[in-house]
Amino acid sequence: MKIEQIELRRIALPYVAPFETSGWRELASHALLVRVEADGIVGWGESPVGIGPWYNEETSSTAWVMAQEHLAPMLLASELTQPEDVSAVYARVRGNRMACAGFEFAVWDLFGRATGQSLRAMLGGQRERVEVGVSVGVQPDLDTLLRVVGDYVAAGYQRVKLKIKPGWDLEPTRLVRETWPDLRLQVDANSIYTLDHAAHLAKLDAYDLLLIEQPLAHDDIVDHAKLQRIVQTPICLDESIVSPDHARWALELRACGVINIKPSRVGGLHAARQIHDMAAAAGVPVWCGGMLETGIGRAANVALASLPNFTLPGDISASARYFARDIVTNPFVLNADSTLTVPDAPGSGADIDVDFLDQVTVEKVILRGRLAG
Repeated sequence: MKIEQIELRRIALPYVAPFETSGWRELASHALLVRVEADGIVGWGESPVGIGPWYNEETSSTAWVMAQEHLAPMLLASELTQPEDVSAVYARVRGNRMACAGFEFAVWDLFGRATGQSLRAMLGGQRERVEVGVSVGVQPDLDTLLRVVGDYVAAGYQRVKLKIKPGWDLEPTRLVRETWPDLRLQVDANSIYTLDHAAHLAKLDAYDLLLIEQPLAHDDIVDHAKLQRIVQTPICLDESIVSPDHARWALELRACGVINIKPSRVGGLHAARQIHDMAAAAGVPVWCGGMLETGIGRAANVALASLPNFTLPGDISASARYFARDIVTNPFVLNADSTLTVPDAPGSGADIDVDFLDQVTVEKVILRGRLAG
């Protein structure tokens, strides 16, 4: 298959509420959207990059430049026989994995629609529903935190993740645990601590957490291995796992007890599936993290989370958690059992709300292959 045309869009889609972590605050999605076309069939992908380089090195501006100057031309010049071929197309690109992932997602969607297969089927997913939870950012005060968590519990979420940072960790976690003793609870530090905080972090063991996510540096594996020998709660690596090789190193060093797989962070669904299989072979559970995606990226996440070793609830909440109106006509809705239903339509199953997408599009460009003129 030869991609004939690629359309790129930058969007600004406001969140229903600001999302704050230990290191940054986001007010809207500034994702890069990728639309590929071949033989009259269309596929959509999303690079959920942020406005600044706070989660990783990529931003909406760098992804926009990379997409136009390098990634789109490379894909237009390639012949594809399967979605996995995109990994080879971008093998010589260093970093820029989120930008690459947007193109790869679009190609998976395109092949699924061309063959009549759902993304779940193409990936080898087994579940029709996947367990999900909700991520709660740093709040102004403890009363607000309890109200926000309470609202999500009342909405049906059975797993909650708290963003933590020094000065906002033990007390918030204790209060939430005491208020909801049976809640599946975990915390996420987004790389704000150091190994000097090990004794402090070990105090979180008292709160029966599913995991402590990425407490140390974003690119560290070695110190996480040291920390895991000190704390009883499983350490979950997120930012540190940017490729199958990084996952292998972490597993060999026993640096974590859980891996958070974000397909956009590792360059796409092909790499994500490799990490899933590697972790399964090592007996390490995985879960699917989210990057506050629109319905396009969320559909890819939900399909991936249907694979068998995704045994912990993912951060792929219902669309209404993030957006008053999504850019798809079939947004994800939370089921009564704290799950999302995996689409079974061809491709990702995301149906684009083109009129609304046009309203939130900040910039658009179309690139064509030689055969398309």
